Amino acid sequence: MTMKRMALGALLMATVISSAAVIAQSDKPTIPPALEAKIKDLPKAKREFLTSDPAEMFAGSYDKLFERLATKSPQEIDAYIEAMMDAVAASKFNAKTDMAAIPLDTDNENFNGWKLRRPSGLDPKREAGPFELSYYANGRGGGVYGGGIATFAGAPVAIFPEDLVAGKVDVAIVGAPLDMGSGYRGAKGGPSAMRTQYGAGGIDMYTMVDPSKELKIVDYGDIAIDNMSTERTVAHVRERVAEIARTGALPFIVGGDHSLEYSDVAGLADVHGKGSFGVVHFDSHYDAGKGGVHFITHGAPVYRAVKEGHVLGKNYIQVGLRGPWPEKEGFEWMRDNGVRYHAMPEIEKNGWAATMERALKEARESGKKIFISFDVDVLDPAFIPGTGTPVPGGLTMREAIPIVRRLCAENELVGFEIVELAPVLDPTYRSALNANFIMHACLTGVAMRKKGIKQTGFLSDLTTEHGQPFYGEKAAKDGKTEKVDPRYGRGGRRPTT
Repeated sequence: MTMKRMALGALLMATVISSAAVIAQSDKPTIPPALEAKIKDLPKAKREFLTSDPAEMFAGSYDKLFERLATKSPQEIDAYIEAMMDAVAASKFNAKTDMAAIPLDTDNENFNGWKLRRPSGLDPKREAGPFELSYYANGRGGGVYGGGIATFAGAPVAIFPEDLVAGKVDVAIVGAPLDMGSGYRGAKGGPSAMRTQYGAGGIDMYTMVDPSKELKIVDYGDIAIDNMSTERTVAHVRERVAEIARTGALPFIVGGDHSLEYSDVAGLADVHGKGSFGVVHFDSHYDAGKGGVHFITHGAPVYRAVKEGHVLGKNYIQVGLRGPWPEKEGFEWMRDNGVRYHAMPEIEKNGWAATMERALKEARESGKKIFISFDVDVLDPAFIPGTGTPVPGGLTMREAIPIVRRLCAENELVGFEIVELAPVLDPTYRSALNANFIMHACLTGVAMRKKGIKQTGFLSDLTTEHGQPFYGEKAAKDGKTEKVDPRYGRGGRRPTT
């Protein structure tokens, strides 16, 4: 019994930590003959347990488990298996000792106070529509250059749906500072960091399109968050995202952790219809975890959104996966549900250009509108050190910007989110800066589409060709030719007087 207690103590913690990640396997292992001889007299339940998923979990693999047991006597094996089975049983819900739900004080008079909307009657009367927060006449809104209160992309502010309608707003950028992710925290600082950093406004040199001039963009404030309850929060975020979409404006959600993807996709499905749009998901993790005890986490929004039918698996595209998760079963889940994925191994094998074109083609081929979910940890930590679960070997900004811009230009968008920015983890400004440039790429694409620029992969002639003859070439001038003066460089023509 001493051996049994020692095994139970050592293995119980491993069970508790790993039980949420267990995914059923289709292939059962074969027990080696030498071990089979030692367990032939054990009860059937114990022999079957050896080839179960929980048994593998204890050692990391069946081979390791079988190797470990092969050195033990039949009695020691019996005690070891019994300890594992006791640990599995102890990790399950016990109605006598466990809470089935987290109790809330429903008698509290401020139960919904955290999300109570400020009555408009408390404010001075004004006409509906966006308004500026800059004190100075030349300030472009309240952004980092505006000299007023900082806003997303230096845009004016809107507070109520009536403001969006009256202002005929194209894009409403809204913060959602949810911070319930595992690993390092800090995602709640994402919205404020992006407001106070530049990069989301101004012209896009690749296309010479300025989204701030082509689109009516507003800062729609922050959605109220109950950071003691992800479940309460995502329900409210879902309502607010739907509120924006019903006005005809595009919701651009700035997180906050990736739990938000579930509420954002569900809120858009409430307006546009379930299965009516696809999702392109940039992430180093596939975020389709299941089997956990919580309704939603930042590692489970994909599974929840697909399971509930808000988006169909066949209309879901993953880009940038890498690291230790998912394992084989996760990829099998994606294949079984029709999900297209483009992990970093594919990019290493085929190159970024080919992989990007494949993903772009897949996004267009269904003809459906799309939602873009951009987890900043898809980028290499060199570009985004400020994120809770960084994984090396990710996309560069030079790779990410073109695909985001093209997705937003070549497809009709229903919304966009950028999540998992945790600026407190970055002593520099680069994480918030690069997050803003990613959002700006999507805004540029939306502006291109509004302007009618439909050319696939469009790039401006002005910025892709200087129009000057190269060194050694001759240029026509009044029917004659003149030589390029080498003193003025490879691209330079001799100045005229």
